Amino acid sequence: MIGYQKTKDSGVDWIGNIPEHWDIRRLKRSTKLVTEKASKQDNPIALENIEGWTGCLIKTETKFEGDGIAFNVGDILFGKLRPYLAKAYLADRAGEAVGDLLVLRPEKDTNGKFTQYQILNREFISIVNSSTFGSKMPRTSWDFMGNMLVTAPPIDEQEKIVNFLDRETAKIDELIQRQEKLIQFLNEKKQVAITQFSTRGFSACALKESDDNFLGLIPKEWKVSRLKYFTSKVSSGKTPSGGATVYSESGIKFLRSQNIYDDGLHLDDVVYISSEIDEELSSSRVEPNDVLLNITGASLGRTCIVPTEFEGANVNQHVCIIRVSNKLRLNPKYLSILLKADFSKKYFDYIQNGSGREGLNFEQIRNLFIPVPPILEQEDIVKNLEVKTAKLDGLISKAQKSMTLLKEHRASLISAAVTGKIDVREVA
Repeated sequence: MIGYQKTKDSGVDWIGNIPEHWDIRRLKRSTKLVTEKASKQDNPIALENIEGWTGCLIKTETKFEGDGIAFNVGDILFGKLRPYLAKAYLADRAGEAVGDLLVLRPEKDTNGKFTQYQILNREFISIVNSSTFGSKMPRTSWDFMGNMLVTAPPIDEQEKIVNFLDRETAKIDELIQRQEKLIQFLNEKKQVAITQFSTRGFSACALKESDDNFLGLIPKEWKVSRLKYFTSKVSSGKTPSGGATVYSESGIKFLRSQNIYDDGLHLDDVVYISSEIDEELSSSRVEPNDVLLNITGASLGRTCIVPTEFEGANVNQHVCIIRVSNKLRLNPKYLSILLKADFSKKYFDYIQNGSGREGLNFEQIRNLFIPVPPILEQEDIVKNLEVKTAKLDGLISKAQKSMTLLKEHRASLISAAVTGKIDVREVA
């Protein structure tokens, strides 16, 4: 695919050269801000209903209160809160925009889908995001966004670009969905292996009833006992006084529920605290081989072990520290596997559904029944499972990299088309 033969300088750094017959104008010239309050609530749309970067609609069961902004078919709803999430929905029906959404109505000489693609351009989102105010709830304003300069091709050319991008992004999205399904399949295989190895071992043997509804059958030579008989600590951390205001960019790691995953610690967005605050939180300190378990919120049940080489960290009140008292009776890595197994997940779900509460308490965790093989068999289970899951994790990693490349290609294609770097008029 080639570029336009005749181009000119747009005068806008992030846009660069554009086709000679294209114009540049402010977004508020292509669209106008709608502010009219809705008189009813038939089809409320909020931020959570819009998928980032694709603009697809996500249905939820959430009930929204308060008046929204009335929007029509063809209007664009843009999330002004945390604009880096890139939430821009082109309405296919009328409704009410609830919460932190700007409602933009395209002018007659503007194709709404073309404008949506412009807004979902990476460079556009990056600049809008740089304009935000408010550290905890960063928002952009229409005053800034409306003054953003964008390309303005002839309306018939906008339609051709839209037709091209609709077709090409649909192909890419299908490939992304295939990778997502593959990752889901591999994760399911991984979960089956975790449950099978942790509750049946890795070799054929006679089974017996465990007398626990969640655990079911286990090998005949294994024992069943409550977790509390193998632990010296089952308690959560706490958030320091001052909350997020005491977080810093260096110092001692402070782990939150968003850092705890079944595949290990995710430290991309870890925060830090000072050594003085660390002294105040002595009961929240973790040690190598501690098992961490999320006990509240959407991530409840996610668990991992603290790596042997990991030092100097605290956890907040949403993370439970489980410390094994005697490693000759219970291998911490085996315990971490047990907490990922289906029987543990079902137990945690039952507690939530049965009690109507949000969160696990320490007594419930201590009373979890676990299968206990001989310690040497625990070690063998850990080793064999590590080999098995390493292969699956490798395949998952490849699929995730493929998804990343596809998404980058999708974004580059949109950017090139809406800024006039490629001529799609013939192929459209």
